[in-house]
Order: sequence, then C-alpha cells, then structure tokens
Amino acid sequence: MAESLATPTSLRKPPRRTELTFGIVVIGLAIAAVIGVGLVNRFLNAEGARDLRAWQVRLGIVADSRLAAVDGWIEQQFTNLTALAQNASLQIYMTEISLAGGDKTKATEAAAQAGYLRNLLVVAAARGGFGGRPTGPDVNANVKRVGVAGLALVDTGGKMVVATPDMPPLEGVLHDFVATAPRGQRAATSLYLGPAGNPSMAFAAPIFAVQSEGAASQQIGTVLGVKEIESELYPLLRQPGAVEKTAETILVQSNGTVVEYLSPLMDGTPPLSRKLAADTPKLAEAFAIANPGGFAANRFDYRDKKVLVTSRALTLVPWTLIHKVDQDEALADSDARRNWLKTVLLLAIALVAAAILAVWWQGSSRRAREAADKFEALATRFENQSRFLQLVTDSQPNSIFIIEESGKLRFANRTAAERAGAPAADLIGKNLGAVFGPDEAKRYLRYSRRAVETNAPVAAVDRVEIGDETRVLQAEHIPLAKTETEPAGILVVERDITAAVTERERRERTLHQLVKTLVAVVDRRDPFAAHHSVRVAMVARAIAEEMGLDPITIETAEIVGNLMNLGKILVPEGVLTKVGQLSEDEMRRVRDSLQTTADLLAGIEFDGPVVEALRQLQEHWDGTGKPRGLKGEAIVLPARIVSVSNAFVAMVSPRAYRPGIGFDQASETLMSQVNKVFDRRVMAALANYLDNRGGRERWADFSRATDA
Repeated sequence: MAESLATPTSLRKPPRRTELTFGIVVIGLAIAAVIGVGLVNRFLNAEGARDLRAWQVRLGIVADSRLAAVDGWIEQQFTNLTALAQNASLQIYMTEISLAGGDKTKATEAAAQAGYLRNLLVVAAARGGFGGRPTGPDVNANVKRVGVAGLALVDTGGKMVVATPDMPPLEGVLHDFVATAPRGQRAATSLYLGPAGNPSMAFAAPIFAVQSEGAASQQIGTVLGVKEIESELYPLLRQPGAVEKTAETILVQSNGTVVEYLSPLMDGTPPLSRKLAADTPKLAEAFAIANPGGFAANRFDYRDKKVLVTSRALTLVPWTLIHKVDQDEALADSDARRNWLKTVLLLAIALVAAAILAVWWQGSSRRAREAADKFEALATRFENQSRFLQLVTDSQPNSIFIIEESGKLRFANRTAAERAGAPAADLIGKNLGAVFGPDEAKRYLRYSRRAVETNAPVAAVDRVEIGDETRVLQAEHIPLAKTETEPAGILVVERDITAAVTERERRERTLHQLVKTLVAVVDRRDPFAAHHSVRVAMVARAIAEEMGLDPITIETAEIVGNLMNLGKILVPEGVLTKVGQLSEDEMRRVRDSLQTTADLLAGIEFDGPVVEALRQLQEHWDGTGKPRGLKGEAIVLPARIVSVSNAFVAMVSPRAYRPGIGFDQASETLMSQVNKVFDRRVMAALANYLDNRGGRERWADFSRATDA
C-alpha cells in the first residue's frame, strides 16, 4: 500500500532556507504523528469492542444454561403438584368436601379417604423433596414443634383438609399466598425465610372436579407444597467447568425501590440478607433487572467491583438471573495485548518519523550528494511506512489486498497470504488466478470492474468452497485513483461471516419449526378448520411475491397466516368442534382469538412486524374495523395481505355446516369489498395469481373437505 504514496514536494525541490524547511518538516511530522496516534487509538478501541462482544457471547451462554436449569427446577415442582391434583381419588374426595360446604365428615368413608390421601401425600412429599424436620425440641413435653416443609390439600375456603405430618401451618406468608393465589392457575411464592430460618418456597396447583374443563370457576381446591430450597436451587447456579475466579451467578428481584438478593453471595452474605437501593449509581444488578437479556460493562456490583454483567428474566417467577465476572479478570489478557500492540505501533510511528528526519538532515548537510540523499530518504520513508501499514493490516482478521486493473496483486496482508498459502511478498505481481484459483479470480474481477465503472465501492456476499468447507464471505471493493507513481487499482477488504450467517439460518429454521408445531396444535384442536392456517399462509406468500415485495415482508405475511389461529388454543374445544350455530358469546370468543394470538406472541422477536400485523387483521381499509379503527396505509401491509388471504380461503373451503364456494364467486365477493374492507392492490395481486400464475390449479384441493 505504501508504494502508492506520491513523492513529497519537499524532497523534490531544494529549500531556500534550511531553517524554514526544517520547521516545515517538523510540523509535518507532528501532524502525521497525531494522525497516526489517532488511527492507532481507533484500531485499539475497535479491538476492545470486539473483546467485549466475545465476553457478551460467553456470559450469555452461561446465563442461558443456568436459566434453563432454574426454570426447569421450578417447572418440576409444578409438575409434581399437578400430577397430584389430577389424581382421580383426590379429585373425588375434594369434590365431596366442596359439595358439603367444607364439612369433611360428610364425605363417603371420610376417615378411610383422608388416611389414603395422607399416605399419598407422604409418598409424594418424599419423592418430590417436600419434606423436612420440624423446628423445636424433640422432647416428650407440651412443646409445639413447627413443620418446615410438606404437602397439603386446601379447600376453596383456605383451610387444610389433609396434610403431611410436618406441613407448616397456614400462617403468615403461606396464609397470604393461599388467599391471593389466582384461581385456576399454578402459582408460587418468592423466596422467604421459613420457620427454621432457611430459604423456602411454596408452590400451588389447582384441583378441578373430575371431567371439568379446567375453568377458574371449576376449581374445588389446591395442592399446596412447601419446601426448603437451599440444597436444590442454589447448586443450579454453579456453572460446570467455569474457570473464572470471580464469575458469579445470582438471583435477584425488584421490590419497589430496592434490589433484593435471593441467593448466597460471593462475599459470604447469606441469601435474603442484602438489599440495595435500585437507584445506586451504576449498580450492575439494577441494570440487569431493568434490561433482561442485556449486557453491560463498567457497572459496579454489590461489592463495588467493576464487572461485566448480563441477565435473563425467569419465565415462571418474577426473578432475574444475573451472571457476571470482574472486569479486571475478564479483560486482563486483552488489555495486556492491546497495550503491547499500542506500544509497538507508536514505536513504529516514532521510528518512521525519526528515520525521515534523520535522512532529511543528513541530505541537507551534504550538498554534494543532495539529489542522491533525497532519493535515499524517500526510499527509506516509503519502506518504513510500508512496514508500518503492513503491521497494521496484518493485525486485522480480514483479508486485505490491492488489485490492479490488469488483475495483478499489488499488495496483500498476512490473512490474504495465509489463505493463498504463500508469503505475502511472493504474491506481489502475480495474477489473481495463480494466487486464488480461476473461479475466485473471476469473482473478484467481476466486482472490481463494477467498482471501477461506477467509481464507487461495491459490496458483495458470496458462498465459496474453500477446501472441504463452504464459507460465506463478505467483501467490499473500493476503487483507488491513479497517482504519480502507481496506476489505478481496487482495494479489496474481505471478511468471513460464516458463523453469523449460520446462526441466522439456524434461528430461521427454528422459527419455521416452531410455526409448524403451533399450527399443528391449532389444527388438532379445531378439526373443522384443519389446514386453514397453512392455506392462508400459502395464499399470503403467493400474493406478497406477486406484489414484488421484499423478502422480510413476504416471510412476515406467511408467518402471520400460519399463526393467526394460535389464539384458538385458549378457546374451549367444545366451541371449536360444535357443529350447530354458535352463540353470540361463542362467536365473540372465536373472533377475539386473533387478539389473543398477538398477546401470546408479543414476547417473541421476529424480523418483521408479525405481532402488529396480527393485531390489525380485523382492521378495514375504510377505517370501520377494529380494534383501533385504522384506515388505509396505516394498516401494515402484511395485515392487509393476510386479511384478503383469510377471507378467500374461508370462502372456498368447505366446512361441516356448509360447502365451499367457487373461486370466481369468492373473487367477486372480495372485489365487492375493495376499498371498504380490503386493499385494492392486494386483491388485484390475488386475481392475477389465480388467472395468470396457475393459482386455480395449485389451490384446487382447497375445495375438498379436510379430514377431521
């Protein structure tokens, strides 16, 4: 790269006054040094940012792993209690008590049933870890011993019906928990100090009558489980194989204006013993609670130590899982590397400046060899600058090289040379085909010529076979103007983005698999509309492609079509499978399932406006729709597309209570609602696809009834 620098005027024309020339040279060197230092700092800052991104990924992997372990443990507690709640004998007994107004004596064979259920609870408590030794002295005296853990059946009035021997009384935290637990749902307390002063939790699962639909109004009691969690929960926070001495995973929760620490801390603080104000400046834990899934550096933890921190919000309880590491330990190696590199680069700048100054001074003091010394100084300057620039570019992970318009290499950094399998010096002057192979040479020359023709940078992303691997390469081709000493050329900067592309493709595959699974769940619950969502998605994608939309909008329309009926999983199955006329309330529940779908998916990140489109599916072009009465272009385009697709599929598809109509009749009906309910452009795209793109043949099976 240094060869393209023009010869400075000060080395081609003799100075009139040595002092003036010396001053100009010193000023020029000072300016060059300032620019060089700025470039060095910019490069080092980029290196620091790259190291932070690497730690973000590293901490995130651990946080995700521990989150899965804690969530799984909590889910297991609910699973154990739900299995008990679904025991038929238990349901029958609790039903009898409910019908008797809570009078246990009126149950059939009350003593026998109670004894059986108590034994059942004892066995379940032993298996699920809901056992513990009572507090108080174990003496033969009138001294009350208080249980610390156990299982109990609680009626709708909040009274214990049957319990294990060591079940604590329904007082304090447990009383408030039972009284406020939402009906028909699983629930859990946060961590609290139990009777023995140990961290404890309570879990509740609703009991429904036999053959009930699980509505909140049908709850007849609760399975309540209490356990000391120290030996089960806290070990899950330790990451196997962790090597960082200051790495720590903790659980916290927000309680008003304070941060409560729920787990043991590295400094020896026991769980539930420390609270800090949430507005403490730069408090890492406060940032983690406010930004679940975020990452930050230069934050201070409860020890007032500067840390790198990331967090995850638990899905089943209102806690935040935090994984952090001391910043000094995490960045020690990278800071040392950057300091060494900074020293080398600044020393190189100083050496270049010193060499230039020394050569110039020697040349000016020897008039007899003025011309020769000037050329020698110029050569020395170019050589040192070339080494400096080579050092900078060699430290980059990207391939950097310069191509002449003839296809020969003028410059290559170490990464490019390693890929070519030869020293960088051996590549200079060789054709691209001889260095990278004919296929790669054609690719580089194609983009380079386009950059020269347009006199603008050209960016390109290609999949390339390198050895036995397929790599994704992103390159930028930048035209370089002709100078006094060098012809025009093209600077190529290429980086390997295979990992990023692979991860994105994996996310897309996972998303599509999730969509298919959710669609299958809806189809099983609503057999009369089986395949409806798949067909709506098919029509929506065809319309979007016919309109020539971008890939994200096309994919968004297809996903919205697939997921629009997901909310039906919350509609009673009896309503979905009902053959006769639906009541007004049943129709409302089915219609409202679209908004329910949007609510269910609100927390999932999509590339396009999937959730917003779902919320707008019932909006009309003229503003008469709901829920917000949006009008015209204010309705997102995927919603307008899926609205037409849904209406079309519904018309042409047969149902249990009516046959489907023909494509022509459906098109006429939809056209009659253009500019009222539907967008004219969307309807035109559908009509063109039906008539000119083979839509009628491709969708002919829509008119056939699907198997229930």
